Amino acid sequence: MTFRRTVSRLPAVPHLLALAAGAGLCLAAAVWTRNLVEARTLRSIDAGLSQSGHAWTVVQVDGLHVVLSGIAPDDATRFAALSTAGRAASSARITDQMEVAGLAAIQPPEFSIEILRHDDGVSLVGLVPSSMDVEGVVSSVREHVDGAPVSDLLGTVDFEPADGWFRAVTFGVEALAALPHSKVSITASRVAINAVAKDADDKRRLERLLRRDAPAGLELALSISAPRPVVAPFTLRFLIDDGARFDACAADSEAARDAILEAAQGAGLGDGATCTLALGTPSTRWGEAAVAGIAAVAELGGGTFTMSNADVTLAAEAGTSLPTFERVSAELEVALPPVFSLKAILPEEIGQDEEGPLPEFMAILSPEGHVQLRGKLGSDSTRAAVESLAAAHFGIDHVHLATVLDQGLPGGWTQRVLAALEAMQFLGNGVANVTVDKVTISGNAAFEGAQSAIARLLSDKLGVGASYELDVTYLEVSAPQVELPTPEECMARVHEAAEKKKITFNPASSTFEDDAVETIDAIADVLRECQGIRVEISGHTDSQGRETMNQRLSQARADAVLNAILARRVLGTGLVAKGYGESRPVATNDTAEGREANRRIEFRLIGGPGDLTDSSGSDAEIRNNDEAIEASDGGDAE
Repeated sequence: MTFRRTVSRLPAVPHLLALAAGAGLCLAAAVWTRNLVEARTLRSIDAGLSQSGHAWTVVQVDGLHVVLSGIAPDDATRFAALSTAGRAASSARITDQMEVAGLAAIQPPEFSIEILRHDDGVSLVGLVPSSMDVEGVVSSVREHVDGAPVSDLLGTVDFEPADGWFRAVTFGVEALAALPHSKVSITASRVAINAVAKDADDKRRLERLLRRDAPAGLELALSISAPRPVVAPFTLRFLIDDGARFDACAADSEAARDAILEAAQGAGLGDGATCTLALGTPSTRWGEAAVAGIAAVAELGGGTFTMSNADVTLAAEAGTSLPTFERVSAELEVALPPVFSLKAILPEEIGQDEEGPLPEFMAILSPEGHVQLRGKLGSDSTRAAVESLAAAHFGIDHVHLATVLDQGLPGGWTQRVLAALEAMQFLGNGVANVTVDKVTISGNAAFEGAQSAIARLLSDKLGVGASYELDVTYLEVSAPQVELPTPEECMARVHEAAEKKKITFNPASSTFEDDAVETIDAIADVLRECQGIRVEISGHTDSQGRETMNQRLSQARADAVLNAILARRVLGTGLVAKGYGESRPVATNDTAEGREANRRIEFRLIGGPGDLTDSSGSDAEIRNNDEAIEASDGGDAE
């Protein structure tokens, strides 16, 4: 009997479907898991980098692999970003593709010079460009300080200076001639001067001089101090007649000065009045006494208040009410500090004598310096004294006598005449008039303090109670105007000087040959007379050698010409130097003659007709006659 085993077979398709479904589920789970890991890693790294200030980074995540890219400002920042990302993902999973920004161009230093001038000499301290002729600057300083010892403590670096450097140095060095004790601080855009003047007038003179000569566009900072003058006698004189004014005003402190001017303005004085800060006051309460006296004159409605040291005079106008005068005088005497002594004067009207006119003496000073003396004197000895005093002040040949003798003159007449005549020394021209009741000085003076000086002199010579009137005007004497040549005439003279003898350089160098000095001197003489014009000094080379080397050489030679001119005390406000290298030939570079013509220095008027044409056409040429250099670069190669 035969047995057969029957094996049943399941259909194949359902099994395959089951397997496919399982594989799909596994794949989906893997993808989902990968995306989840990538998203979490990306969020974590992004958050860390953003919070750390590294938003410049770009993060890419591919599964477990992290790529960092972007441009870091420096290596330290790149490393910090890498460390931050490493806290969110293993460093083994991170690929660093970050770059570091290129290093910034090296900035040139700010060149500066400190010039210290003192009794023992001059010191130069600072950092300057190597293109500057330091020896020339030191030599120029020595000339401006009359050969005093000069200590050169300047360092040099190979950078080009900012525009305006050379003109600032030239101005700062030239300023030394007028500043015996000073510190001059120089940069390309600013010159600061600290100095000591002899007195207030010298301070004003120096400030005007320096501001006038400062180049346009250069910031000038001035701090010039002046010692207070010693005023003797220490004088203040305040008047109210046709208006309120000071004939003289001295104060011992800024607080006193301000109080005095405020009181005077309250009494009717206009703006613009000054009061000199000085030494020599008889009391620290000078300002208090002056304010009280000014108020007294204002209350009287007119008159004069005079302080000469500790002597004080209050003079009312003729016709002032006696009760008012007595009350104001008494109040002033009480208000004055103890050291001051008051003399109060109420003048009487002076009638004309029936026998003839009142006596008078007059001295007239002409602008040419001639003095005419007219009127009455008391004796021959008085006449001799008057003539001698006039001759001492104005010269014996300039004195002309036309006086008469009168023995009936009032007491003190000679003293008043001599004082009036001595006051004339402060005038450029004017009149001194002496009468019975008054001395009057009027005219023009060449310095601002003349009227105060006259008031002090008359108060000292005649006594504080003397009656005098001053009308002195300060006239600033301007320098004579010289007709200057036009810019075109200046350039024509530069061309002429350049054509007489060529400037030559040592081969491949910016150093002049000896025979170039004469031409540089001639050109500097012209430019010194033509200060204010704008001139470009341009350097040119032939085409032999590397272009960059030729450019540098042309600039160095143009700078050398400029520095040599500045060293000859030419104000460099409008002078600039520029190298053009081989870019502007005037002849072919295929021949020796052409190359020699192309090696040149040109002068061009900036802002003039030369700006409208090629500078190589009509400008002066100072050609370099050095032979062609036997080198692989040839020509002008360095």
